[in-house]
Amino acid sequence: MHRAWDRAGQRDLPSAGSGKASARVPCSLSLSLSLSWPHYLSYFCPPLLQIWARKLLPVSWLLCGPRRYASSNFKAADLQLEITQEPHEKPDPSKPLVFGKNFTDHMLMVEWTEKKGWGQPRIQPFQNLMLHPACSGLHYSLQLFEGMKAFKGSDQQVRLFRPWLNMDRMLRSALRLCLPSFDKVELLECIRRLVEVDKDWVPDDTNASLYVRPVIIGNEPSLGVARSSQALLFVILCPVGPYFPGDAVDPVSLLADPTFIRAWVGGVGDYKVGGNYGPTVLVQEEAKKRGCEQVLWLYGPDHQLTEVGTMNIFIYWTYEDGVLELVTPSLDGVILPGVVRQSLLDLARTWGEFRVVERKITMKELLRALDEGRVREVFGSGTACQVCPVHRIVYQGKHLHIPTMENGPELIHRFLKELRAIQYGTGTHEWMLPV
Repeated sequence: MHRAWDRAGQRDLPSAGSGKASARVPCSLSLSLSLSWPHYLSYFCPPLLQIWARKLLPVSWLLCGPRRYASSNFKAADLQLEITQEPHEKPDPSKPLVFGKNFTDHMLMVEWTEKKGWGQPRIQPFQNLMLHPACSGLHYSLQLFEGMKAFKGSDQQVRLFRPWLNMDRMLRSALRLCLPSFDKVELLECIRRLVEVDKDWVPDDTNASLYVRPVIIGNEPSLGVARSSQALLFVILCPVGPYFPGDAVDPVSLLADPTFIRAWVGGVGDYKVGGNYGPTVLVQEEAKKRGCEQVLWLYGPDHQLTEVGTMNIFIYWTYEDGVLELVTPSLDGVILPGVVRQSLLDLARTWGEFRVVERKITMKELLRALDEGRVREVFGSGTACQVCPVHRIVYQGKHLHIPTMENGPELIHRFLKELRAIQYGTGTHEWMLPV
């Protein structure tokens, strides 16, 4: 059986204060035995909706989730809107934005129970949560989150950067924790509407953006390690400034201590769940005591490089066979599939100027390459900083100098320039979703 699309009408939010909002739902899904859904896309859907479909429709059976959730998806068309009567004071544009400290006027909220399924999604004034003291998300870390950004282009259009990848990852995380499944298209449309409501909070600055934080927590009001019969999905927004001050790209130093392990095969290192982050705070503090800004997480007896702090890691070097390459650890269940990680791989493969590889990297390989002068740049990638250079690694009592900054860093600057052009540009790019 093939999937096909029917055109759906578009309905806009009513004026503020009308109480209820209906959302623009791009297309409604139907089934057909004659034409495949790509054919319907090309005939009936405009280019932007084709991008939506390519990113969000082809989902494996695993990601479709348990059948018991299939009939309980919330709909963006049912979105309710309550405009705040007490708007927050916006940050002073002349002062630097501190990450995660300022929040917009509104938030998205959707509740779920095993008996009733998902309730109506609503955009409401930003407010504190009311949680039972035995809430399972607090006691047993039944909670997950995502992080993505909206950017304001020079044409004043606000756009989200590759949000489809975040929706994919969020659904995987939810199923891993036995939290309720959801329709990725519907949630993304609800998030788009939330950003639209608070679009005046998106900084008009090519060094700043609006950070979007979706969260799902188990909300079971009882003790005991078990699948939660209640859950809460919410999304909050905060304007954030540049990771680096001004136009500088400041390198960081890393503590590589195999005593500490972030994730392991068979665990949840490749899911964005809260339990992966809390235990790293102690190690981060240890890194500071040893004069380092971040942690280089190692794994296994061969000391495999996995991640840098909360970022993916890349090495740009001449490999042992004499070929110039960009390498990052493969997604083997330990590595988080970062959105910026995937974007850098996609860009580099498009250029076709050097080999791009995903494979295991060990400290032994890195040490040998440093001794032989084959390393050009080492850097991390993530939503917060985009690309972060590394200039020193403390490993087994040795301070290893990484020549990233001596080499430009040409590749890092090129990546940052390309990403900036896409995120703040005025043209239509398939990675950007207009708000």
